[in-house]
Amino acid sequence: AGDLPGQAALAWASFPCQDLSLAGARAGLAAPRSGAFWGFHRLIERLGHEHRAPDILALENVTGLLSSHGGADFSALIHALDGLGYRVGALEIDAALFVPHSRPRLFIIAARQAPNALIGAGPSEPFHTPALRNVVARLPDALRKRFVWWRLAAPPKRNTRLADLLDDDAVWNSDEQTARLISQMSELQRARLDALRESGRREVGAVFKRIRIEHGERVQRAEARFDGVAGCLRTPAGGSSRQSLISVEGERVRSRLISPREAARLMGVPDHHPLTANQTAALHLLGDAVCVPVVRWLSQHLLALARRQPLNLVATDVNDVVATVAALLRQTLSENIIVEEQLDEALSWVVVDRSELEAALLHVAANARDAMPQGGRLSFHTAEVLQPAAVDAGRPARHSVVISI
Repeated sequence: AGDLPGQAALAWASFPCQDLSLAGARAGLAAPRSGAFWGFHRLIERLGHEHRAPDILALENVTGLLSSHGGADFSALIHALDGLGYRVGALEIDAALFVPHSRPRLFIIAARQAPNALIGAGPSEPFHTPALRNVVARLPDALRKRFVWWRLAAPPKRNTRLADLLDDDAVWNSDEQTARLISQMSELQRARLDALRESGRREVGAVFKRIRIEHGERVQRAEARFDGVAGCLRTPAGGSSRQSLISVEGERVRSRLISPREAARLMGVPDHHPLTANQTAALHLLGDAVCVPVVRWLSQHLLALARRQPLNLVATDVNDVVATVAALLRQTLSENIIVEEQLDEALSWVVVDRSELEAALLHVAANARDAMPQGGRLSFHTAEVLQPAAVDAGRPARHSVVISI
């Protein structure tokens, strides 16, 4: 806690899901990886002792947390945040509401003060699913009564399908490789594929390989979906976790692996965002990520509103704020963007909300980054200027601090 400057408005945490997911061992929050939550909890607790705890906490994980140990892990997490003085609620949001990619995730939102306008009288669709309602119903009485059903508007209906995000010039597998993939399908899956062939229409499906137990034996099966949505992207820990595409157009059937750029689009990442040249590393990054439009929607319609509060106006060293933001940007922006600052050492301090100023500078920097997809230079300049008097407005001459970006 001592290494963190000031007081953050929001703390976001995504802790390892392996011990909570259906694909993992389901060891729960007591296991080493998913138990990383308790380290985050201790940090927030220490910041609270120093009166520097964030007003808003947002935690993201797989929906398996709802059923882990029969709901006991979810209850323990809610109880822990409640014990820190937060009002706690949760939403289950599927990325498929925003992009053609099925990726349900659980978002636990905790706030020091929960504005009444953001609290629903009870659960509502689409973010309070039956699984979430059931586990909340089993919380201890006192905890259940304090649980917050966050009110979050549903997004506009998605108008894109998987096929809309694919590259036209991609290299497809050989006929032999495609035949091998089809041979791994079950009879039911092959029957569906045959029906699509006979229909004559073009369809693109997403395929995962999974181990199924058939007649007491482990069998690898290729399972396809043709609903215009990709399956949940995973980290490429092995061949079976890499998602494939299968295209059907009459009798012509083709297959290939999904590319990192296509995976990025399924996560809502714009094409100008750089990806590492190593395909495995890029897919690992995307498989661990949170869908961009989901976070944007959550931020704009809940988090930003929940943290609105009176400005904390204090005398502030603007040069220190700019230097802090520049240092953060150097750590987070791609290497092809150079960040520099030219600071007026004689700059006067100003009365301002430091957190709001930092947020504003980061927002402008993000826009500048998006305007330089090929790289460039991001410069911060501070200066003190004397503004002349405005006689008509009755305003005397005054000194002002200017930040130029």
